[in-house]
Amino acid sequence: MKLRSLLVCCALMFTGAAMAKEAAPMAADVEVEKRMVAISEELRCLVCQNESLAGSHAELAQDLRREIRKMIGEGKTDKEILDFMVARYGDFVRYRPPMKPTTWLLWGGPFLLMAGGIAALIAFLRRRAKEAAAPELSEEEHRRAAALLDQSNS
Repeated sequence: MKLRSLLVCCALMFTGAAMAKEAAPMAADVEVEKRMVAISEELRCLVCQNESLAGSHAELAQDLRREIRKMIGEGKTDKEILDFMVARYGDFVRYRPPMKPTTWLLWGGPFLLMAGGIAALIAFLRRRAKEAAAPELSEEEHRRAAALLDQSNS
């Protein structure tokens, strides 16, 4: 009985170890890690797209964070690292892309879509109001309606 209990305990210990995941690598220096997080929060995950590079668990995001750590270790400035990422992946990689002719659609697109939606709504409401308006009756139609009303009241 004691042997069985011991075997069960050992099995439980090893299943926990087998299910454990590898911890995300961190820089040896806390300042390097803080800089990496600050830079990666400015960048968009290219796989998730709605998540920052700092918060993404995608493999590409992990690779890019390692690349950022390496560049920090090489003594590059934050601007140089961001410029490298933009040169490699385009302005889309930045959460706040710079205002220039190639990114005007990124900045103005939501406003254009909103203006188009408002214009379509106004056109729809005007068309509906015209269709819902009561048609004007001619004199002959008024006389016939009055005659029908008089007949039903009698």
